[in-house]
Amino acid sequence: MSEIFLSKTNNEEVSVGGVGNKPRLQGNMGVAELTMSVLAFSAPLMTVTGMLPVLLMYSGYKSVPIYLYSTLILLLFSVGFVQMGLRMLRPGGFYAFITDGLGRSAGLGAAFLAMVMYPIVGFVGPPYFALVLKGYVEGYGGPVIPWYVYGFLYVLLIGALAFRKIDLSAKILTLVMILESLIVVVFDYVSFVHGGPSTEGGVGFGWPGLTDKGFGIGLLFVVGTFLGFEATVIYRDEVRNPLRTIPLATYYAIVGIGIFYAIGTWAFITYYGASNVQAAATANTTGLFVSIMQHFFGKVIIDIVTILIMTSMAASTLSVWNVSARYLHSLGTDGVLPAFLGKVHPRHHSPYVGTTIIGIVYGAGVIFFGAIQFDPTKLYALASGVGSFGVMLLLFAASIAIVVYFKKNKFESVSVWSTFVAPVLSVIGIGFSIYLALAKYGDLLGASGAITIIFILITFAIPVVGFFYAQRLRVKKPDVYQRIGRQEP
Repeated sequence: MSEIFLSKTNNEEVSVGGVGNKPRLQGNMGVAELTMSVLAFSAPLMTVTGMLPVLLMYSGYKSVPIYLYSTLILLLFSVGFVQMGLRMLRPGGFYAFITDGLGRSAGLGAAFLAMVMYPIVGFVGPPYFALVLKGYVEGYGGPVIPWYVYGFLYVLLIGALAFRKIDLSAKILTLVMILESLIVVVFDYVSFVHGGPSTEGGVGFGWPGLTDKGFGIGLLFVVGTFLGFEATVIYRDEVRNPLRTIPLATYYAIVGIGIFYAIGTWAFITYYGASNVQAAATANTTGLFVSIMQHFFGKVIIDIVTILIMTSMAASTLSVWNVSARYLHSLGTDGVLPAFLGKVHPRHHSPYVGTTIIGIVYGAGVIFFGAIQFDPTKLYALASGVGSFGVMLLLFAASIAIVVYFKKNKFESVSVWSTFVAPVLSVIGIGFSIYLALAKYGDLLGASGAITIIFILITFAIPVVGFFYAQRLRVKKPDVYQRIGRQEP
């Protein structure tokens, strides 16, 4: 490695190569806070109320095993991911991982894709939050205000939080996660206790076949709920004892997401009965969760759930915003993009320039789509589909990079299982998910034909641009080229 790391008495890493006296990203997150920051990415209450009913609509009582399958694939990925992270002692996320495995040009291509796709995923927040708040205010006789006004105020609020030190975000995300989780646990409890009779399927669920239509479509939704766990390595400079915190948070996040949502899905099946759950989800997709809670707790629970849905969305946007800003910070630090992107706030120790740029993009996006009167319900669906597919491509590239990295670098202290078998199995599993995503990409966009092809071509063109830009840097600015992937010359 070109960077030199010294061990402090508290076992934290200290980079002394190329840092000098410049302010660095700093934080004091532990395992619990980092895990909660990652889990907030998937917006638990949002997922249970909005995503799981859609999964059940397509896959019915066979939905639970799809979560188990996805959890297994991502755990296999995390085996090599964690092992590589223990040896690649640099921040940068997939940008750094793919650079070390597949080379600087591929790494920069991945960074460009991340730089575009993570903010797109985060743009789900403003229109969705605005619609929920708008409906809530008007439901109580409040004024009729355009959605984009709420959306712009939402951007200002999340931007103010993202601007501050990561520890503040982590504390807020942890609190919101606890409240969301309590609501879902209550839902699970009443569903299992008051579930449908055995004649309607009871607590049973079935195993889907690989050729089942519901399996393919359902897998797309499920994999999307896991996106964000890889952010653990992005916060390397902002956690306590990263060699311990990051591996534990990665495993906890994957297992936590898989089990939490699998139980939630099973709770729906138990309540409605395996024989009826698919029809119930089809008939009342958006109200499936609320109808159960209202039945047991009355209308007051609707207000509580609505408020927590909004905070859930806010926590998710904050999590994605933080990740997006740190990708810009990494590219600015390396000199690939303008150096001011790598600036760190002297007091908050946050990537405040990248954070501000994300806010400007989001604010402009809200104003633009509001001005052209674009349907906000289609807007957040479009952002979710396009962004999630792009991040899945990053995950696939990273899985290949892990295999190649351990092929090029031999370490006596790790097993073949960790460096080859598990990573190869994850390549196969994630690749299969990518294949299904391509096959159903039109459904993700809510479009077909030429529009679908254009979006696919743009998505694949972004990393290609990054790849060839790296080649140009290799000739024109070799010193910058050497720094690609958070590597110091």
